[in-house]
Amino acid sequence: MGDILHALPAVTALRRAHPFWHIGWVVDPRWQALLSAGSEGASHPIGQKPPAGDPGSEQGSGEPHGSAMPLVDRLHFAPSRVWKRHPLSARTLSQIKTLRRELREARYDAVLDLQGAIRSAVLARITGCPRRIGEAMPREWPAHWLFTERIATRGAHVIEQDVELASAVAGDPLAIVEPLLPVDPEAESWCATWLAEHASAARPLAFIAPGAGWGAKRWPPERYAAVAQGLKQRGFKVLVNAPPGEDSLARPIAAAGATPFTATLPQLIALSRRIALCVGGDTGPLHLASALSRPVVGIYGPTDPSRNGPFGARARVLRSPESRRDYSHRDTPDPGLLTIAPEDVLKAADELLAEEKIV
Repeated sequence: MGDILHALPAVTALRRAHPFWHIGWVVDPRWQALLSAGSEGASHPIGQKPPAGDPGSEQGSGEPHGSAMPLVDRLHFAPSRVWKRHPLSARTLSQIKTLRRELREARYDAVLDLQGAIRSAVLARITGCPRRIGEAMPREWPAHWLFTERIATRGAHVIEQDVELASAVAGDPLAIVEPLLPVDPEAESWCATWLAEHASAARPLAFIAPGAGWGAKRWPPERYAAVAQGLKQRGFKVLVNAPPGEDSLARPIAAAGATPFTATLPQLIALSRRIALCVGGDTGPLHLASALSRPVVGIYGPTDPSRNGPFGARARVLRSPESRRDYSHRDTPDPGLLTIAPEDVLKAADELLAEEKIV
């Protein structure tokens, strides 16, 4: 999820610079909602214009894509997590073969690897495209052998690096722009109804996202609970992300007065558009809020926020000098992460929200 959200500004910049280029994206089906809303935006055949009546479909508008699928013309699905579990199954091999055929039939002129992983570089290779662009020093170094063009990026943040790679495709420098995400009318309606039942329009919404990809990145739930209490005292309606499997993380925060929020990804996107503050670690919901230009406070440990933290002025990031970059996926919280106190998070939130004139 984070990789896609970090790539969105680059593809948005590419789309704005070249609104009539055909752009495809290989994505795990789990994250389709970050690129298209429902079945209407699932996939436009190559060269097909948006349906009449779509926002931006009018001739001369300069924006040929509607709000349901604002960036890409076609999605290609690669359920990589399932493939990893069953690499040699007949179904996996059949899906890979189908994807290979689909990508080759599309006859793309260039392939851009914005992930920098061996897996993504292999997918770029199977397209058969003679022009495959990636970083000179990708995240997984062996991937660079599969690129035909290796770009020496200079930006510190992965968003900056991705824009540099997209500039290589565009042929001219691209500026970082606010990313476009799809608007799902059904999810927007659901979210409005849910908030009408669970929240008051008079109170700003704060969203707490306690989860993370592995234990070393997770700040203790009890500390999030203290933050929830402090935000309630400041007049916020506090929600806590409570997806399946993260009940143990959300429970102490809910006990402190936060309302659990369990939703689909389109519904989470709709909610994130409405929040006044998001507090969390290096996790998808925090990156989603940041991509939607909502104020965020990030609590970081073993991952480096200078590379993959919240991007832009509407953010505060807390990270101890004791924390060191470490992707070993340890289960126990990073020792530096534990030096960050709830008072530190609330102070950062107060400073950010004072600038936002929210409280």
